[in-house]
Amino acid sequence: MITPQEYSRMTEEEAPASDKKTDTVKAFLIGGAICTAGQVLLTVFSVLGAGKEDAAAWTSVVLILAGSLATGTGWYSALAKHGGAGTLIPITGFSNAVCSAAVEAQSEGLIFGVGTKIFTIAGPVILYGTAASVIYGLVYYLTGLV
Repeated sequence: MITPQEYSRMTEEEAPASDKKTDTVKAFLIGGAICTAGQVLLTVFSVLGAGKEDAAAWTSVVLILAGSLATGTGWYSALAKHGGAGTLIPITGFSNAVCSAAVEAQSEGLIFGVGTKIFTIAGPVILYGTAASVIYGLVYYLTGLV
């Protein structure tokens, strides 16, 4: 039987070394490029006459759609291979997380596969986001800040 220390030593020996400086720069550049694309979309929607809130909503919709399409085609995983954490932070990373679960569960069918697994990542976000908003609303109401 292998001890945890032996296992740790073996994985360190076999794992490819990563250049943290290069990885950090790539994550910054790729994450920055995604955020820049979002800013460009926001500006375009504003120039086309959308109000501030509508432009922001349409920007989110387009970025989520782009992240979903990139995940379905396998492009997002290729981008994430180089961009690392830079692809996790923007809204496209959340889209990728939700769609990845659906793509992986596709072979199990639409109802018991995709339908049940698609919220594996989004479920906790939706649950705790909703619960937090209810708690914040109650605090505001009870303290008379409303």
